[in-house]
Amino acid sequence: MQRADDATEAALAAGERTVTHTTRLGGEDVSAQVQSWQLERSYATDLPPAMRAFSGSSSAQLQLQISGTDGSTAPALYSPWAGHATSDIARPGQSVVHESGVGSGAPLPAFRGTLRTRSAASGTDAVQLTALDGAERLRAPAELPRPYTGLYWGRPVATATWCVDELLRQAGLLTSPPPRAPEFVAGQPLSLVHATLHGGFGTPYGIPEDLPDPRNYTWSRMGAPHEMALLPTGLPVGSSGVIASWFPRSRVTVPGSRLFVEAWVNTAVGIGDTVRLDLELNRTGNYTGTLSLDLNFSQGTVTVWSLSSDPAVPGSGLVWSQNATAMKTKRGVWHVGVFVDVFASTNGQALPGFTPMLTAPDGVTWVGGAGVFTATSGPQPVAELRKVRLTTTIATEGVQVTSGMTTVPTTAEFSQAGTWTKTAELDEAILPLRMIPKVSGSQWEAIGQIAKASMSTAELDESGRFRWRNFTRFATVPTTPDLTLTSVRDIAALTVTEEIDACRNFCVQPAKDWSAVRLVGGDAVVDTQVREIPANSSLTVSYTFGEDELDIGPPDTDDDVILTSGSNFRVSAQNAAGAPAVKGAVEALLRREDGSIVLRLTNRTAQKLYTVTKAGGPSITIVPLKPDRDPVEREGVSYVSGSASERFYGRQEFYGESSDWVQDLGAARQLAAAMRKAGEYPVPVLGDVQVLYDPRIELGDVVRVQDTTGAVLDTLAWVVGITTSATAEGGVQQTLALRGVSANGVPADAGLTPDVPALPPAPDTSRTYAAVAAAYPTLADLLAANPTWADV
Repeated sequence: MQRADDATEAALAAGERTVTHTTRLGGEDVSAQVQSWQLERSYATDLPPAMRAFSGSSSAQLQLQISGTDGSTAPALYSPWAGHATSDIARPGQSVVHESGVGSGAPLPAFRGTLRTRSAASGTDAVQLTALDGAERLRAPAELPRPYTGLYWGRPVATATWCVDELLRQAGLLTSPPPRAPEFVAGQPLSLVHATLHGGFGTPYGIPEDLPDPRNYTWSRMGAPHEMALLPTGLPVGSSGVIASWFPRSRVTVPGSRLFVEAWVNTAVGIGDTVRLDLELNRTGNYTGTLSLDLNFSQGTVTVWSLSSDPAVPGSGLVWSQNATAMKTKRGVWHVGVFVDVFASTNGQALPGFTPMLTAPDGVTWVGGAGVFTATSGPQPVAELRKVRLTTTIATEGVQVTSGMTTVPTTAEFSQAGTWTKTAELDEAILPLRMIPKVSGSQWEAIGQIAKASMSTAELDESGRFRWRNFTRFATVPTTPDLTLTSVRDIAALTVTEEIDACRNFCVQPAKDWSAVRLVGGDAVVDTQVREIPANSSLTVSYTFGEDELDIGPPDTDDDVILTSGSNFRVSAQNAAGAPAVKGAVEALLRREDGSIVLRLTNRTAQKLYTVTKAGGPSITIVPLKPDRDPVEREGVSYVSGSASERFYGRQEFYGESSDWVQDLGAARQLAAAMRKAGEYPVPVLGDVQVLYDPRIELGDVVRVQDTTGAVLDTLAWVVGITTSATAEGGVQQTLALRGVSANGVPADAGLTPDVPALPPAPDTSRTYAAVAAAYPTLADLLAANPTWADV
C-alpha cells in the first residue's frame, strides 16, 4: 500500500467519501476542468483468474473528460484541429499526471503516463482523453543480444530477469547507473563493455567470453550496490576468485585510446576481500599484455599491474596504500575505478599510466596520484584491447569499460550523480538461460511474454516506477493484511465465485533442454577484395548474416607470427604480397544490423593501410557461430498421487505452454509445483467488490475481507484489479477484483454420499437357462434349429 499523511489517514478512518484530485497535462494543472475520471489497473493472466493471479503485465488506463475554460469550449481548445498553442496540452504522447486523495490530506500518486487518444465532439463542452501509463515508454522494438558463450561453455549466460532488466534499460527505465557512452559517435567516448550483472553476464555492448561455474556463484539482491550483484559462493580450483570476462565491442588500439575501467562492489558481502579488473591486450607475436586494477580491502591496498607473458619483460606493479584505513574499516558499497592512459615511447613500446579512484560507503571519493610505468618496469606491446576480465571474491555489480575519455573523471562524473534516476525494481533472478531467445514485438510485449512464461508480474506503479516480481512472491501464504475491509463499513457489494477450472492438480511445464547442443562454425564470410583504410579515417563494410547465427566479438588483428582461427583480419602499409603486418593501428568495431553484420575499421595512424594477407589477398574473414541442433523438449511435472485434491475433484491437468524462456528442467519443475500449489484446490475469486474509496490500495496488496451480512466470510485476498471512477462533484466509486490467498480448506462432504458418475448397464433378464432348456429340450433340438448365439 502507498503511504499517506496523517490527515489522509484520519479522513479514511472517519469514512470520508469525498475525493480530491490533481490532474496535470503537459505539466499544466487542469484539475478544475476535469468533469469526470476513471482509472483501471489489473493483472493480465493466461489462466483462469481463480487459479493464478500472478502472471502477465499490468498497464493502467486513465480516462478523463475535460471542459473548456475562459469562455472557450473544450473542442475549440483541445481538438486535433485546434491551434497548437492550446491543443498541444492534449496531444497524443503528452505527459499526464493524476493524483487523488480524501479529506484535507495531500493527494497520493494515482497515475503517471502519456495520452493515447483524444476525442472532441462538436456542440458539446467536453473532450474525452485516454492515457496509458509508463508501458507506453516500452513501445520500441525489442532487441536482446544472443551471445554464443552459453553454448560454448554449457553454462547459463543470463536469466530471464536479466533480459527484463536489459529491455527496461533500452527504454530508459533504470535499476543502476547507465552506460557512460552507449551510442557510437566518431571521435567521442564509447562504452566498450557494460555488464550490469543483474542476473546474467550478457551485455548489449561486448560479448561474454569466460563464464564461471554456477556452483561457485549466485545472483543476490541482498547487499547489492544498486539492484543485483554477482555473489561468489566458492573458489574455483586454482583461482583467486570467481572469473568472468568479456570481449569489447570495439578492439581499440593501445596506445591510442584512453580507457576508464570501473565496478561497484560491496566489501561486506562475499567470501573474501579482493576484486581485480584486467585489460588483456591482443598478442603481438606469441605474447600478450595485461593492464590490471587489483584491490585488497583486508590489506587496504590498491595495486595496478603492467604485465606481459614475455618472460624477458615480465612487468611489475605500483601500490597505493594512502586509503588503507578506510578500505579496511568502512565495510559496505564501494565504487572503484582506474583511468588508464597509455603512452607510446620512442622505441615503439607502450608505457601505461594509471590513476585509481575510489568512493567509500560514506560518499568520500579518493583519487590516487598518477603512476606511470617505465620502459624497464612495465612496457606493453603496441596492440589492441582483446578482453576485459573480472576476478572477484565480493559482491560485484556494474562492470564498465569506456574508451575515449580525455581526462580523469571529476568526482561528479565518476559517480554519475544527477545523470540518472532509479525507476525500476527487480526480483530474484529466475530461469537460467544458455541461449537468449529471439524476441519480437515491442519491449513491453517481450516483457509480457517473459512474465507469462515465468509466472511473474510486470507493472508500473502509481508513481511510474516499474516493478518486476516473480512467482516466489506468492509461494508463502500471507498471514497479515495490508488493509481490512468489512461489510459493516467498507463493502457496498460483493460477489464470490468458485469454478472447477480453477483446480489443477497435475501440472506439466515443458522445458527446452540445451545441454546437448554445441556450437559449430557456419560458412565463413571471406572478403572478396583488398580494402584501403584511409589515414586517420574509417572503413565500413557489411556482410549478410543468418538469423540462426549468434553474436560474435570483433575480429582479431593478425600479425606475421601467428594466424588466429576464427574471425580475423590483417593490415599492412602496402597492398602487396610480403608486406609486413602492422599492429596496434586499427580499431575493429562489430555490430548486427538488419540481417547483416557491420564491421567498422578505424585507422589511428597518418598512413594508408590495407586489408591484405601476407600472400597479397583479401584478409577480412568473419566466421559465424550457430547451434549444431535444436534443443530437446523435456517436461517438469508436479503431481501427488492419491491426493485429497484428486479424491474430491478428480485428476485435473494443466499443460503449461512451451516457451523458449524455460531452458532448465529444475526451473520447469519449480514452475509446475507453483502452478499446482496455486490450483490444487479451487480458490474463490471475489469480483466486483465495491468498497469505500481508499487511494492507498495498490495491485498485489493483501486485504482482509469480513462479510457478516451476505456471503459470510472472513478471508485474506490479493488485490488483482482496481477500478476507480469519480465526478467533478467529488463523488467516487472504487471496485476491487480480489483472489483469495488460499482455498477454504479441504472439502469434508460430511453426511454426504455422492452419487457415482455413471450407472452400469441394466442386466438382460429376457434369457435364462430355464428358458433355453424349455425351448431346446435336447442337444439334437438345438443343433436342428441351428440358432445364432444372439438367438440363444
